Amino acid sequence: MLVVDDSKVIRQLIKVNLELEGFEVVTANDGVECLDVVHRVCPDVITLDVVMPRLDGFGAAAQLRADPRTRHLPVAIVSACTQCEVEAGAMASVDAFLAKPFDPADLVRVVRRLAEGKDRRERKGTGTPAGRGRG
Repeated sequence: MLVVDDSKVIRQLIKVNLELEGFEVVTANDGVECLDVVHRVCPDVITLDVVMPRLDGFGAAAQLRADPRTRHLPVAIVSACTQCEVEAGAMASVDAFLAKPFDPADLVRVVRRLAEGKDRRERKGTGTPAGRGRG
C-alpha cells in the first residue's frame, strides 16, 4: 500500500487507519516521490491526493498508467473531490474516489475492495483491471 499526500497529518491519518486493518503502508510526499517509491515497494494499492507540489495526483496517475510496470496498480484519489476532479480522474483512469474529509471506515472499505480486485486479476493472469473509472 502506497499513500501519497503532501500533508504529513493526512499521510499519518491514512497510514494509521490502514495499518490498524492489517495493511503494510509506505508513504510519499508527492507525485514525483510516488513514481520513485512505487518501483521499490510494489504496492497493492496507491492512494493519491490531487493538489501536491512537483507532480499532482492526476499527473502521477497518468504516468503510472503509461508505465507497463505499474499500469495494473489500483489507484484511488483521496481529495476534496469536485466534479471537475472526478472527470479528470476518469480521464486518468483512476479506480476510486474518496472525498476529504473521509470516514476512516470508508477509506478501509475502498482500499480493501481495490486490493481484493488486484488479487483476483493476478490470479486470472489478466493484469488488466476491470471496472476502470468506476468509483
